[in-house]
Amino acid sequence: MHPMLNVAVKAARRAGNVIQRASLNLDTIRVEKKKSNDFVTEVDRAAEQAIIDVINEAYPRHAILAEESGAKGMGGAEFEWIIDPIDGTTNFIHGHPQYAISIALAHKGQIQQAVVFDPNRNDLYTATRGVGAFLNDRRIRVSRRIQLNECVISTGFPVVDQSMIDTYLAILKDVIGKSAGARREGAASLDLCNVACGRVDGFFEFNLKPWDIAAGSLIVQEAGGIVTDMHGEQTWLESGDIVAASPKVLAQLLQIIAPHVKG
Repeated sequence: MHPMLNVAVKAARRAGNVIQRASLNLDTIRVEKKKSNDFVTEVDRAAEQAIIDVINEAYPRHAILAEESGAKGMGGAEFEWIIDPIDGTTNFIHGHPQYAISIALAHKGQIQQAVVFDPNRNDLYTATRGVGAFLNDRRIRVSRRIQLNECVISTGFPVVDQSMIDTYLAILKDVIGKSAGARREGAASLDLCNVACGRVDGFFEFNLKPWDIAAGSLIVQEAGGIVTDMHGEQTWLESGDIVAASPKVLAQLLQIIAPHVKG
C-alpha cells in the first residue's frame, strides 16, 4: 500500500471509531442546520478533526479541504487532502446505516489516492491511481452489463440545492423508464463505490461538493469505470454534476441526460 494511502486508511479508521461510538447515543448528539436539509453534528466535527490530526502528523505541509472546517494549510501546496468526515450525515442522525468517511489526496489537482470507509459494515474501499481499486484488499471491477434496460442506476435527490429539481425529475423519469430500476441511498461516496463493485451499474447526481465525490471517483476509475459531468466532460469535480458507470452504460446514460441539460 502506498504510504500516503496508508495514512488515509489510518485517518479513516480513527474517524470511524469516533462515529461509531457516537452512534450508540444518537439522542444526545447536538444537530445544527447549515441550511435547508443540510445538517452538521458535533460528531462530524470530531471525526474531521481526528482525520486532520492524523494527516498533519504525517504531512504537516500538505493543504486540506474539509467539509466542516474549509480550506487550510500551506499556500501553493502541491498536495491537498479532500475530506468528508461523514458523507450521509442525515442518514447518520436518523440511525440509518448508510454513511461513510471519504478521504482523497490530490497532487497538483489530480486525485491520486482515495479511501472510502463504511464503518457500519467495516468495508474499506481504496484506490491508488494506476494501481487499481480494492474492497478490503480484494480487487473490484465495474459491472459487465452493457444494456441499460438490464441495469440498476443509483442517484441522489437534489434536496439541498433544488434549483435543478425539475430537470432532475425529468431525467429520473427517463432513466427509470429505460433501465431495470433506480436506487437512492443518500451517500454519494458509497454510491460511487457501489458502481466500482458492480452492485449498481451507474450513478448520476447534480450539485455535489468535491469532498462528496473526490475519493469515490478515483475508485470508480480504477475499477474500470468512467466519470464525467452531465455533458461527458471532465468538469465534474468543479461543477459537482457527475455521471459514473462502465463505458457502454455511461454512453447510454449521457444520451438520456443530454436533452435535458443542453446549453
